[in-house]
Amino acid sequence: MSSPAPGEGARAGVGGPTGPTGPTVVAIPVGEDGQVGPWGRAHTVVIATVQKGTVFGWEECEVGWDALHDTGSGAAHHARVARFVKERGVQAVVAHHMGEGMRQMLERMHLQVHLGASGEAREAARLGELSPPAP
Repeated sequence: MSSPAPGEGARAGVGGPTGPTGPTVVAIPVGEDGQVGPWGRAHTVVIATVQKGTVFGWEECEVGWDALHDTGSGAAHHARVARFVKERGVQAVVAHHMGEGMRQMLERMHLQVHLGASGEAREAARLGELSPPAP
């Protein structure tokens, strides 16, 4: 079986190994208390795998953006975040809040961004699940 061509697959909403007909990879900034936090200054980001409302993958990644946020330029920080989500195949981000420039960058990368999330990160992960295309 071949890989989808650029512009096809999960991010284009046509299925594939992940996305609407498969699991969705969701990134959530999480505090020590397990609650959803802000994105750009997160210390830890969880990579969750969600399918049909069930979270079945959960990897906590210590990113250290809280300490790195003000080192270097804003562009360097955005590049660091972009590299992180790209390397992990993230399709959606669920966070309490993030800066407008960060949101725009993630959306240019064709990620779904869900802001205003609060509470338990494991529950919030389900908000990021990609919706199947309308019939």
